[in-house]
Amino acid sequence: MTSRIRARAWLLLILGNLVSVVVFANTPLAEPPLAITNVHALAPGPVDGQIATVTARMLERYHYSLQPFNDEVSSAFLDRYLETLDPQRLHFLQTDVDEFNAYRTRLDDLTLRPSGGDTRPAFEIFNRFLKRLNQRVAYADELLNHEEFRFDTDERILMNRKDQPYPADLAAARALWRERLRFEYLQEKLGKLDAKQKATKNTSEARKEVEAKAAQAGAKKSEAEEIIDTLSHRYHRNLRTFVDWDSDDVLQIYLTALSHVYDPHSDYFGKAALDSFAIGMNLSLYGIGAELLSQDGYCTINRLLPGGPAEKSKKIKEKDRIISVAQGDQPPVDVVDMSLNKAVQLIRGPKGTEVRLTIVPEGADPSARTVVTLIRDEIKLEDQEAKARLLEVPDAHGGKLRLGVIDLPSFYAPFDLSSGGGKGGPKTTTTDDVARLIQKLKQEQAQGIVLDLRRNGGGSLQEAIRLTGLFIKQGPVVLARAANGSVEQQDDDDPAMLYDGPLIVLTSRFSASASEILAGALQDYGRALIVGDASTHGKGTVQSVNPIKPYIRMPAGVTNDPGALKLTIRKFYRASGASTQLKGVVPDIVLPSVLSESKDIGEQSLENALPWDTIKSSQYEHMDMVDPFLAELRRRSGERIAADKDFAYIREDIQQYRKTQADKTISLNERTRLKEKEEIDARVKAREKERLARAETPETVYDLTVKLAALPGLPPPTVKTNTALAKLSRGRNGGMAGTNDAAASLSAGSESGTGADDELGEEKAPAVDAALRESERILKDYVQLFRERAILTATK
Repeated sequence: MTSRIRARAWLLLILGNLVSVVVFANTPLAEPPLAITNVHALAPGPVDGQIATVTARMLERYHYSLQPFNDEVSSAFLDRYLETLDPQRLHFLQTDVDEFNAYRTRLDDLTLRPSGGDTRPAFEIFNRFLKRLNQRVAYADELLNHEEFRFDTDERILMNRKDQPYPADLAAARALWRERLRFEYLQEKLGKLDAKQKATKNTSEARKEVEAKAAQAGAKKSEAEEIIDTLSHRYHRNLRTFVDWDSDDVLQIYLTALSHVYDPHSDYFGKAALDSFAIGMNLSLYGIGAELLSQDGYCTINRLLPGGPAEKSKKIKEKDRIISVAQGDQPPVDVVDMSLNKAVQLIRGPKGTEVRLTIVPEGADPSARTVVTLIRDEIKLEDQEAKARLLEVPDAHGGKLRLGVIDLPSFYAPFDLSSGGGKGGPKTTTTDDVARLIQKLKQEQAQGIVLDLRRNGGGSLQEAIRLTGLFIKQGPVVLARAANGSVEQQDDDDPAMLYDGPLIVLTSRFSASASEILAGALQDYGRALIVGDASTHGKGTVQSVNPIKPYIRMPAGVTNDPGALKLTIRKFYRASGASTQLKGVVPDIVLPSVLSESKDIGEQSLENALPWDTIKSSQYEHMDMVDPFLAELRRRSGERIAADKDFAYIREDIQQYRKTQADKTISLNERTRLKEKEEIDARVKAREKERLARAETPETVYDLTVKLAALPGLPPPTVKTNTALAKLSRGRNGGMAGTNDAAASLSAGSESGTGADDELGEEKAPAVDAALRESERILKDYVQLFRERAILTATK
């Protein structure tokens, strides 16, 4: 799913989670007023029907399943579209769904009409959703203005309504909306109490700073008034997001819903989504170099990217608000209250072109205006590039041992759909960057390497194959089976090995697609030890991106790009013949992890996922660099984990997560929630105290980027004392989602995480990445055993 669709889905979930089915007899039955009076019904665009027909035909003819678009698919299509708009079954009434059922077996006929598809059902259903959402916001306003919020009963609300019935009528819906609002109110109330408690523990200087900021904001409001303002803004902001949708937005989620009936990785991309996909592959974009967010209707500068035109101009700073955008000598376009996606599209543009921004500077009078002229340039997204760390640790003989860790967030490569792929965009690739880092680690005498793929959701298949080739001589890396049964084998043809020493691949439930190909190949060859969660994600399918424009007739005057269909066309198989689909890659050493307990992460959690199977194995040379050491490495790791304090915390978090998952509800009693919160806080504080009291680890760490790898020598070592690390870690998470505290958030929520500690200076222990630390310890053992075998072999 594209980043744009993800953003939309997230916004839907904000108003769609954690509600109760309690119905109050005193709920008013009158039709509520509209929250926004200028809501307008959307209608299909001029080429929407053609786009829908081409998309459907491609799915029928070229999708791996070869599934005809029949009445069965039509019924599933309707369900998927309703679920996309209303995943928690909060907004549509059962009467709405009964009405929409008239389309249940007709969407195939309407979409595949020879004269052009009919997409009116998409807009009829979306307009009804918008009406219900508008009614919900109006009702929330009514409750916030008139209800007294008390939390002294034994009410509990259901955590997830995905499988619950739709509300029967408006009265039942309003009961759900009321319960959700009460939950959100209590969350805000507990958050404010938490912030107050933390503020009292900090220095008088910090408190004075907070009080000064509050004074600048104007007359102090009561706690209830602040909560009401917060919730009101949240509801109206979410409503505004959907009010700002246009026909392209509706068509995108409609056709993506159809694509997801075939499998969860086929998507329809509108123009903006296609651009975002290309940016993710290229790790670059053309623009001004600013990270933007929407704040109270304003497009606001959140962060300036290093080296970008905005930073270089010295005329733009964080929190400045953009109110209009002009292209070259064209008149400016007002972007106040414009959706962020559309404002971003105006600001982005080809390299070397001019864009003029009208800005209200941060802290200035609202009437102040500054016009800044910038020339767009290529912006490198270096935070997603491969990076490395060199660790210097004591060895068993009183000396020093150097180990390398390479963090690889994605498999990136040039991607330019307009030129056929690979000819445009930046020239940097995953393999080239990792090769530079490995060369640097080898120059610095690293004896072993951990390749960290825990955040890597995939990317370029060719880069996964090329990267595998850095660690093996040559041979098959991946097999791809087409719908007709033909199997294509893709090999590493280069007999050279850039690195032939001990190698660990660290994985998680988030390691997917290309990551699983690499991990699976290195495991089949016996080349690398795989360590991590119980399995990887299980995304073992191949997609192609197919532009729609060549297949439609654009009416005169219509110039919009009709987008593309990302389509599943093959399944991946390892050299051994086992598919990576659904089951993923099972590590040689499994580490305790809350993520392994979740039924909401991984391919098995996705609807319509393709099945796991096997095909005939390829012929390849088993390198036998893992099996001779595996039993001993497992034994040593198991002993460490059993005695390790952080893994004990993870086991506690696993038990808490299982308990939460079994309950599925949460209390709306304030005292009960405060007691639960106190228990959580006490557990967190005890862990913080224990971690702060730990002795410093006897290691030296050097952080390396691709740029630094080209320079002689090493940069200064990274500060690593507990106190210094605690200060450095404020405002950022130094660990992965697989660490104990981060993963515990799956069950604990965010009740105790307001960020007040970081803002006011309370000392905290650094984030602990238990999985990475244990992988480094396994690697240290691996290097030792590897050396011993080499010595033994040499003396025979």
